[in-house]
Amino acid sequence: MLLLPFISQAQTTTISGKVTTAVSHTGIGKVSVFLSNSSYGTETADDGSFKLVGVKPGQYTLVATSVGFQEFTQTILVGTQPVMLNIDLQSKVMQLRGVVISTPAEWKKNYELFKKEFIGTTENAKKCEITNPHTINMVSNSRKLLLEAWSDDFIIMENRALGYRVKFLIDTFSTSGLTALTQWRGQAVFEELPGSADQKKIWKQKREETYYGSSRNFLKSLYSGTTTQNGFIIKRLHRELDPNRPQEDMIQQKLKQFRLAGKRDSFNYWVNKENMPKYYHQDLEKQPLQPYQVFQQTDQPGLFALRFPNYLYVIYTKRHEETDFKDVYHPLDMENFETSVLTLNAPFAIFDMNGVMFQGAPVSEGTWSKARLSELLPYNYAPGDDKGVN
Repeated sequence: MLLLPFISQAQTTTISGKVTTAVSHTGIGKVSVFLSNSSYGTETADDGSFKLVGVKPGQYTLVATSVGFQEFTQTILVGTQPVMLNIDLQSKVMQLRGVVISTPAEWKKNYELFKKEFIGTTENAKKCEITNPHTINMVSNSRKLLLEAWSDDFIIMENRALGYRVKFLIDTFSTSGLTALTQWRGQAVFEELPGSADQKKIWKQKREETYYGSSRNFLKSLYSGTTTQNGFIIKRLHRELDPNRPQEDMIQQKLKQFRLAGKRDSFNYWVNKENMPKYYHQDLEKQPLQPYQVFQQTDQPGLFALRFPNYLYVIYTKRHEETDFKDVYHPLDMENFETSVLTLNAPFAIFDMNGVMFQGAPVSEGTWSKARLSELLPYNYAPGDDKGVN
């Protein structure tokens, strides 16, 4: 049964249809139609027709967007048979979120934080540039250490590390200094950047480096039963929150309070609290888990459920970690391999044969927590693709 995904993944299909107005059913031209977080995208012809070709099997979010109309989204599970869609767009009632007024200094400060949390700080991130930054609307709350952002048009980022031009529609974005949590919701579509043959060879190699050891690589290895061959070791981690460490929001509030008050001793006291590990009584089971112990096939072909008790500890033995994660347990007798810890916020998570999470995505700590938009590959990418796009 596990051989079936490999057979279907080698095949592709076509998604076609027509975009019309909901009232008169007249075709609408120049509508952007794409599969979110993939490189499958096009514009409708004058009569509203469109076609996406060479689509690999998997679950996608199809998006149709145009000025003056409400954005259309639909989750589709693509197999090997052609998909036909007729899309009606509703006229958009303009809703103003309010005018955001800030000084140039405030805007620059907010933008630098946005870039750090949205794009990342890795080597890939250093080669990424947003070409239209003033498309981003931002508002900050210094008391809550919160930054929120959104866009009414595509934000365009050129990723010179991986060779993609990525267009983002951000519905919501927030990053909190109190919880150290960054969240965003929106759509993205990838385009291949132009480059010489030598440049494309470099991009191809960098894409493969980014893919191997990633969470997508891990999930695809799970359902194919190739975790060991691909360098992954899975174990169960037991740990408890240290009751002697205050909650993160209190630590951040105290740090800000005593920094502004200039009380150095109190400030240093809370710095020490911040540097305390979050967990204690940590224990890693010696016996590795087998793939079948943490995932199972769902009743929908091509969709899988990830479930595990406590915390899932994933080791990637083909690369060493360069970042020191104080809250990720590391046995003294274990080599410093890349390591990630997964925590489920629901009974299970759902992913597809492209290794993409679609429901109940777990929280990642360690290596995978570093991944930001600068590390994002199209969902249809697979190592060995000559172009990486279709």
